[in-house]
Amino acid sequence: MIDYEKQRDWGLQTQMVRGATERSQFDETNEAIFLTSGYVYKTAEEAEKSFKNEIDRYVYSRFGNPTVRMFEKRLALIEGAEDCRAMSSGMAAVWAALASHLSTGQRLVASRAIFGSCQYICAELLPRFGVKTDFVDGGDLAQWKAALSTPADAVFIESPSNPGLEMIDLKAVCDLAHKAGALVVVDNVFASPILQKPFTFGADVVVYSATKHIDGQGRCLGGAVLASKQFIVDKLTPFMRHTGPSLSPFNAWVLLKGLETLELRMQRHCDNAMTIARWLEKQNGITRLLYPFLPSHPQYDLAKAQMKAGGSVISFEVAGGKEAAFRLLNRLKVIDISNNLGDAKSLICHPFTTTHQRLTPEAKAQVGITEGFIRLSVGLENVDDLIADLTQAFQA
Repeated sequence: MIDYEKQRDWGLQTQMVRGATERSQFDETNEAIFLTSGYVYKTAEEAEKSFKNEIDRYVYSRFGNPTVRMFEKRLALIEGAEDCRAMSSGMAAVWAALASHLSTGQRLVASRAIFGSCQYICAELLPRFGVKTDFVDGGDLAQWKAALSTPADAVFIESPSNPGLEMIDLKAVCDLAHKAGALVVVDNVFASPILQKPFTFGADVVVYSATKHIDGQGRCLGGAVLASKQFIVDKLTPFMRHTGPSLSPFNAWVLLKGLETLELRMQRHCDNAMTIARWLEKQNGITRLLYPFLPSHPQYDLAKAQMKAGGSVISFEVAGGKEAAFRLLNRLKVIDISNNLGDAKSLICHPFTTTHQRLTPEAKAQVGITEGFIRLSVGLENVDDLIADLTQAFQA
C-alpha cells in the first residue's frame, strides 16, 4: 500500500515524478494505462457489495479508473489538496464544481473578467436553473465587499484572468466570501499549480484545464477539480457518476507524463515571457501591455505576493484596432495563431473575434477586450527566435 501521507513530505519535484504511482503485478517502471471500461467480480455477492460501497474497488471507468486515479492523487499531492477528481476537459471541471454545489434560489458572485465559456456558465446557464449571478470587477475590493455584504452560496474567480491578466486579492476575497457563507472556487489555470497555491489563501475548490500547462504539449484535453474530501464525496462524486464527464485513461496517462516535467517547463515559459514582455515595453504602436511581473502592471505588488513568477501569457493592445491586430498576426512565421494556451509552442490569438467573440460589445469593453487586443501564450522555443519573429511582424 502507498503511504500518501509520507509522500506529502516529499519535495515538489519528487511528487511530480513519483507521486501516487501504483504498479500492477507486472512491476512496470512506467505508469500503466488501464484501457478498460469495466471490471469483473469473482461472485455476484462481490458485485452487490461493490455497488453498495461496502467494498472499495473499481466498478466502472465512468466512476473511477486506476490510471485516472494516479493522475488525481498526484495532482492532489502537488496542489496540497485533500483529494481530486479528473474531468474530460477544463470546462467540464468548471461546470461540475459549480453545478454540483449550487441549487435553485442560490446566489453566485463571480469576477467579471473570466474566460468566455465560464462567462456563459455564470451569466446564462446557471440562471436557467434558478441560480442568481452577480458580477463584480475582480480587482476592485470595494465591489467584492458590497457584493458579499449579503449572503452568497458560491464565489467564482479567475486570477490571473483570461485574457486581461487581472489579479484578484485571493485572501481578501476568500475572507469576505466565507463570512457571507460562500464556497470559493478558483480557476488557477493561468498560474498552474507551480506558480500559485489558492488553498493557502483560503480557496475551497481549485479547478484546472489540464489541457493547458499540465499537458502543455497540445496532445489531449483534460480537467481537474481539487477540494476537501467532504466536498468530493458529498457533492462532486455523485454529480460525476450520474452526468459522466469522466477523463479517459489514455488522457490521464498523458497528463501524468506532463506532470513529470511541469515545473521545468513553467520555468522556461516564465523566463521567455518575461524577456518578451520587457522587449514589448520598448516597441512603438503598443497602447497597452499587461504582464503580471512587469512593474507597469496595475496590480504588480499583488502579483508578486501571490505568484512565484509571472506565467506564460502576455496581453497587449496595438494601435489601429482589428486591422492592425490581424496584420500583425498574419505576418508571424514562428508563432502560430491558435486559441489554446500554455503550450510548448508559442500561440497567439485575437480574443475579440475568437475566445470572447460571443460577448456583447459592452461586456468586452468592461473587461478591456478591444479590437486591437492580443493574447500571446509564450512557449518553450529559443526566445531570440520568438523576438525575431515579433520584430519582423511589428516592422511590417
